[in-house]
Order: sequence, then C-alpha cells, then structure tokens
Amino acid sequence: MPSIPANVILRDVHNNGYSLAFDDRSETLASGGAEGRIRLWRLPDGQELVGWKAHTDSLQGLKFLNRDHELLSAAYDGTLARWTRDGTLLQRITSPAPINSMAVDETTALIVTGHRDGHVRLWRLTDFALVNDMHPHRGAVRAVAYHADTRQLASSGTDRRVFSWRLGEAPRQLPAPPTDARDLAFSPDGTSLMGGGWFNLFHWRLDDGRLRIVRTEHRGLVISISFSQDGRSLASIGNETDSAVYLLDTWTGAVLKRFQPHEQCGTYVRLSKDGRYLASTSDDANVHIWDLLHLLPERKIYPKENVFALNIHAED
Repeated sequence: MPSIPANVILRDVHNNGYSLAFDDRSETLASGGAEGRIRLWRLPDGQELVGWKAHTDSLQGLKFLNRDHELLSAAYDGTLARWTRDGTLLQRITSPAPINSMAVDETTALIVTGHRDGHVRLWRLTDFALVNDMHPHRGAVRAVAYHADTRQLASSGTDRRVFSWRLGEAPRQLPAPPTDARDLAFSPDGTSLMGGGWFNLFHWRLDDGRLRIVRTEHRGLVISISFSQDGRSLASIGNETDSAVYLLDTWTGAVLKRFQPHEQCGTYVRLSKDGRYLASTSDDANVHIWDLLHLLPERKIYPKENVFALNIHAED
C-alpha cells in the first residue's frame, strides 16, 4: 500500500510542532509549536493568514471558539489564553503547574487541563474560574479527554493509571495498559475510550471498563490519535523511532491508508470535524495537510539502479 503524499507541506513553521486544531467550518488550520507561537493557515492551499507569539513555552492545546472567531490555547508555561483570530489577547490566566493536555467543550463552557503535577483541573470557559481540582495521578498527566454528549472525562498519566468519570462523580480507575497511554479519545458515541501507547492502541469499554489491546503496524510510540466522524477509523501518528501517519481500523488496528511520514518523530495528528482534512506535525517542524476529498495522485520514486539501467538502455 503506497503512502499518500501530502497536498501541502508547511516547512519549518515551528521549533517542533506540538498542537493542531481545525475550525468548525474546515476553512482554517491552527498550529502551535515548542517556541510558543500560534499560526493560522487557510485551507486547502495552506496560505498563512496570521501568526503571533502566544506563550513562553510549548503549545499543548488549541481550540477554536465562538463560531470560529476566537481561539483558546494552553501551554507548558502553565497559562490558558483566549485570543481573537488576529492574535489580540482577550484573557489569560496562569495555572498552578505546567499544562500537558487540554480538552474543551463550548456547550457546557468547560475547559479540562492535565498538568505536570498530576492534577486534572476544570475551568469555566466564560471567565477561567477554577471549578474543580482533582489529583488522580502520582506523576504527570499525559492526556485528558472529554465527551460532551455524555459529559464524560478521562485522564492518563506517567503512573500508567487511566481514569474515567462523569461530571459531578468521582473518577474510577480503569484497567492499566501495559505502557503509558500518551493520548486519549472518546469514541463519537461515548461508549468507549481509546488510547495510544508503544506499538498498540488501548480500547476500554466504558460500560464494564474492560481493556482490549489493539495491535498496530507502528514501530514506536502511538503518540496521537483522532477519531473519524463515524468512529470506525482513527488517524494515528508515531513517535520514538516512528513517524508514520496512518488511518487505522478502530476495532482491528489494520492500516486502511498510509500517509506520507515525517522526517522526524511525529507529535500530533488531527482529522477535521467534517472528515475532509487530515493534518499532522512532528519534530521536523513541518505541518502536513491532506485534502481527503482531493488526494494527490500516487508518486513513484524509482531506485537509482533502475534509473541507471533505464539510461543505459536508452543509450543503447
């Protein structure tokens, strides 16, 4: 199965790419990097619209708000910030510890953040007031996730523990995966939770908490995942000896599509809300964008010896 080349490659746009977000209309992609800069790109051509220095450390979360007119960002410097699309700061707070992950739901006006100190903190979106502060993990929080329709939350940590709970309830511990869950995502229907770890996906059934290990073709850490609209597939990207970008069957882990890998370890992958676009970023500081409705034709690269043979044949 050949790798599908990216429609657009944005080269050297960050000092390592760390976060991506599509707007709800699939007209704009936001990206954030290790240097704390946010940049907005027009779809499908990748033209840069605007960029600004937003934080003093790496971006760990991005989310479009207010009918795509605003943007929320979270960073390892411990700050949450709300911006207009042109980079005007509307609001900023500093949390007690560096932020590793963020999930947002505008309907319930809720921000969920996971921190290096092992805390999961809930903030009110309208004024950044702290709503709840929990300490479920013994080490740093790796990832947080939120499912709006069922009001379910989830977190994972360096302690290998994974929790899920509903708003207003106490966290319940799920069976521990064999390695840290580096990313978490609820299925679209809210019945299951998926995570990514070394070589594998983790699938928890939320009715009984049962854990199933889903093997993949990744040769390293599955560091980021993103569900399709119907939940039957998800995009994944590898890290630590692996920069592959795949579309995987959710249940079996089989590769449905292979996309052009990055030159260095992958860091983040996202599917747009309407399923049209796929974007990824990595330690190579590039952002790859695929228009899944208008994929580029397959490109073939012949080995040098074949080209040399062809040249000799032509001379003969």
